[in-house]
Amino acid sequence: MTTNHPFQIPLSVSLRDDARFENFYAQGNELLCANLKAAARGEGEQFIYIWGGAGVGCTHLLQAVCHEADPVGRTAAYLPLDELKQLGAGILEGMEYLDLVCLDGIAAVVGERSWEEALFHFFNRIREQGNTLIIAASAAPRYLGVNLPDLASRLSWGIVFQVQALDDDTKLKAIQMRASARGLEFSDEVARFLLHHASRNMNDLAMLLDTLDQASLSAQRKVTIPFIKEVTGL
Repeated sequence: MTTNHPFQIPLSVSLRDDARFENFYAQGNELLCANLKAAARGEGEQFIYIWGGAGVGCTHLLQAVCHEADPVGRTAAYLPLDELKQLGAGILEGMEYLDLVCLDGIAAVVGERSWEEALFHFFNRIREQGNTLIIAASAAPRYLGVNLPDLASRLSWGIVFQVQALDDDTKLKAIQMRASARGLEFSDEVARFLLHHASRNMNDLAMLLDTLDQASLSAQRKVTIPFIKEVTGL
């Protein structure tokens, strides 16, 4: 990741290669995805806040935005604050010069004065630079429990989206779509078995598909229910 501005990005968080818009089943979230794609290109809203429960795809979407920004030459950073919290709020210094910054898991640092002040000032700096900020959280801004009033108001300045969870029928299609992207063909029966016996969290299901993909390639076997049981113990 490079930039013309005289600072160095203090950390680099790798993106999942399959965390892309084409691997996200967008039913119910079409408008959200359209806005995020526009933001990746530097169009539309300068600030977007997305929220939803565990496994609905917030992390996937933030990483997809970063992937989408790369082909159009926009510098981007994905920062999972729940993982980077221990490094301190100083990690935000200089990030405002990037075209796009995605902050994930903001709830992990809310309630800590140093972090809330740093986020408030970072919000102002990136806004002054005219660059894009996308934040993901587990709750809507007013339910986050932010102590700093100025930060609380900033979080509601842009457009706010709730990421809609998939129902079982849609999850079935999402599992098959993600499997197909890996070159795996899942029948309805196989996909339904995973849906009913594995974790219903889409992030967990994505990791399980990785495991099955590797096992299938190694064993040169088709993914069937007996094979899934053999590999995973489900």
